[in-house]
Amino acid sequence: MKKPKTAYVCSECGASALQWFGACPSCGAAGTLTETVTDGRSSRTGRERAATLALSEVQPKDLERIPTGIGELDRALGGGLVPGQVVLLGGDPGIGKSTLLLQALSSPQEGVLYVTGEESAQQIKLRSKRLKIENPDLYILAETDLHSIIKTVKEIDPVLVVFDSIQTMGRSDFDNSPGTITQIRECTALILEEAKKASFTALIIGHVTKEGIIAGPKILEHIVDTVINFEGESSSTYRILRTQKNRFGSTNEIGIFEMHSTGLAEVTNPSSIFLSSRNLNTPGSSVTASLEGTRPILLEVQALVTPSHYGNPQRITTGFDYRRLSILLAVLEKRASLRLSASNVFLNLAGGLRIDEPAIDLSVCCSIASSLLDKVVDGNTVFIGEVGLGGELRDVSSLDKRIYEAEKLGFKQAVIPASGSKNIKTSGLKLICSANLTDALRVALGPK
Repeated sequence: MKKPKTAYVCSECGASALQWFGACPSCGAAGTLTETVTDGRSSRTGRERAATLALSEVQPKDLERIPTGIGELDRALGGGLVPGQVVLLGGDPGIGKSTLLLQALSSPQEGVLYVTGEESAQQIKLRSKRLKIENPDLYILAETDLHSIIKTVKEIDPVLVVFDSIQTMGRSDFDNSPGTITQIRECTALILEEAKKASFTALIIGHVTKEGIIAGPKILEHIVDTVINFEGESSSTYRILRTQKNRFGSTNEIGIFEMHSTGLAEVTNPSSIFLSSRNLNTPGSSVTASLEGTRPILLEVQALVTPSHYGNPQRITTGFDYRRLSILLAVLEKRASLRLSASNVFLNLAGGLRIDEPAIDLSVCCSIASSLLDKVVDGNTVFIGEVGLGGELRDVSSLDKRIYEAEKLGFKQAVIPASGSKNIKTSGLKLICSANLTDALRVALGPK
């Protein structure tokens, strides 16, 4: 018979430790470890063993989606909200997080609660008046003590609860000040527990600092069900809702909004908006087709190449990876014989979008070469393809979707990798297949 062992079990999360600590090593709760005698096979004595089920015995349930009334938000969420779901909405201060969720609560629901820890009820009323929100089932609670908030939630029994923001919430059973890592983590854990019990949907707003750690969202990603980032340049009116984690749907969709004085407006056809102001007769401009989730977006890539009169030429990008630009400049100089080492290169993705996929490499190279040689790129041509270190053009995913989007917007031809042409069944565009960067530049700019 095995000798009984002594373990210290946390009363909050059930984790065990071989020695006593002032705080639980797993959840961080203070003073929750108690000495327990165990038989060595399980440290969670006193608890019933969970029933084991075969995967074939588990009966799946259809998710009951709650539409927010905002199509772009529902798209990013995978079709809408789910009862018991906890969503973390992160973003820079002033990006429009509170505005977006207040607009989402404007659609009639069986009771929705907006908990504000940063603003008063009068300020929320002024904003709702500006946004023209009239929902008789929308309740406002200006409170920061989470225990009092949970008590009110149990009394009202709402369908949706917004917590604005998690940095202002605090639990009275902890001595830490609101906004500290312990308070943020423990408050979110309590919200998650109550949301699962009462089956209400919790929408948590979290601010992001430059480091992205102290403010909360980064340390909460493993706790919540869904993580959505609200992105956008401060100088641009466009905002992108990008899903990073979703236990109830795909993370391949984005939502696009435009900020107005009356709130956030959905952008259902982003390609036409991002191309509306382009100048067809200016060197250094070309059009590419990017894929955000399953949605193809056409956008303008702008480049400006100027002589450098200093020792180190400048490389400045907006919406594009700086390191990727350095690689493409090296490929242009080595494979296309374009001298760029003594030139300043400025690159901009018009509209304030940030694109990370390599499918826009060819368009970036065409815009840079166009500005360097002072030649205009054909405005009716779209450039799609990844550029390798050897100067070869590589195939990209969902090329047929990109081609269809370009055709829908009136483009006449597309320069694509030669290896990708076999994946396109039919197209009204003239497809120009290029095996390498030099051939593509010859098509875009003509002979040097």
